[in-house]
Amino acid sequence: MSVFKSHSKVNNRFSFFKYFTALAVCFFILTLSAYSQELYTMPENVHTRWTSFENPEGERGAGGKANKGAKGHAYDQVLAGETVTLLDMEGAGIIHRIWMTINERDPEMLRSLRIDMYWDGTEKPAVSAPLGDFFGVGLGQRVPFESTLFSDPEGRSFNCFIPMPFKKSARITITNESQRDLIMLFYDINLVMKEQHDNEVLYFHAFWNRDLQTTLGEDFEILPTVEGSGRFLGTNIGVITNPVYEDTWWGEGEVKMYLDGDGDYPTLVGTGTEDYIGTAWGQGTFAHACQGSLIADREKGLFAFYRYHIPDPVWFYEDIRVTMQQIGGAQTNKVIELIDNDALLQPVTAGRVNLLDMDPVPDIRSPDYPGGWTNFYREDDWSSVAYFYLNRPTSDLPLLPPVELRVKKLIE
Repeated sequence: MSVFKSHSKVNNRFSFFKYFTALAVCFFILTLSAYSQELYTMPENVHTRWTSFENPEGERGAGGKANKGAKGHAYDQVLAGETVTLLDMEGAGIIHRIWMTINERDPEMLRSLRIDMYWDGTEKPAVSAPLGDFFGVGLGQRVPFESTLFSDPEGRSFNCFIPMPFKKSARITITNESQRDLIMLFYDINLVMKEQHDNEVLYFHAFWNRDLQTTLGEDFEILPTVEGSGRFLGTNIGVITNPVYEDTWWGEGEVKMYLDGDGDYPTLVGTGTEDYIGTAWGQGTFAHACQGSLIADREKGLFAFYRYHIPDPVWFYEDIRVTMQQIGGAQTNKVIELIDNDALLQPVTAGRVNLLDMDPVPDIRSPDYPGGWTNFYREDDWSSVAYFYLNRPTSDLPLLPPVELRVKKLIE
């Protein structure tokens, strides 16, 4: 009898496994079928358009007219101080892809070229950022990489795959705020035009920020408070470490996301800077779909990294603010050495002891100090681009800072 029961259990488990497997296969087939439907199902009144210097207006039957159709206007120049329009379309549509390349890709030029995007006739751009930083790599650098939102196959081009819907119009410009003429700009913008959007859509925004030296104990603002509803897509960040801290670890700070009326404390909080981008115990170089670290040069003190919230959406309904703590760490004897060399810092934890919860807070040289590894507030050079969708085509965020601040202290 016991043997019969045992066989019965095995058969039941095997039947359940077969049933579960069949459901999984069906789900996979249905998912694949739905995805395939999008590729071959013909929509109504949706028209594909590309804009480039070969057809800047994206007009029907008007592409490649220069030089009798034999590649006559593949690129153009952007003189110092000049603004060039890349897209100016009336009507409803969605931008699906932006590609471009330029002949000068040094950090100063990449920070001096400004890309602006305007939706539905607004005077203030929804996107205003240095060209290089906008396309996924901070610090005015180019390296080969691929992510879900951006790519650069060989370190010489700029690709963006973020869907950007608009209801009435779309305009994209490039402004050269350097002292040099840009001789070659190639680009194309791929979009579809349609009669109207079936559902209410959100508008794409991007905000660039930089603090040449963060303030001790204050978080760096990746995204200042934005009112409205929408989705935070993520950020790419550049850090130039302050040499007064030598080569000690800078990335103990936690990301904080204040949602829908949060006060002193956020709803969403991370556990460390490298943790936020999916790695651990320090930060090397890698490029994954939604998280990566493209530059990790400890000798020069240069770090550039990203996190895109595609599989883990961050929604907000009233407002949002995103910050990153400015905290580093080192062994206690090294921290004492930094203090002796006049480095401005404040210990916050020692091992697992929360120093700021102690009263009084022990001096780092006192016998009562816990010792071991010490995390401390520090001041570094941080910059970032925040990407998000919002339920309106413009925001109250500050305008892009002047070019002098953007290019200052960049390292070749």
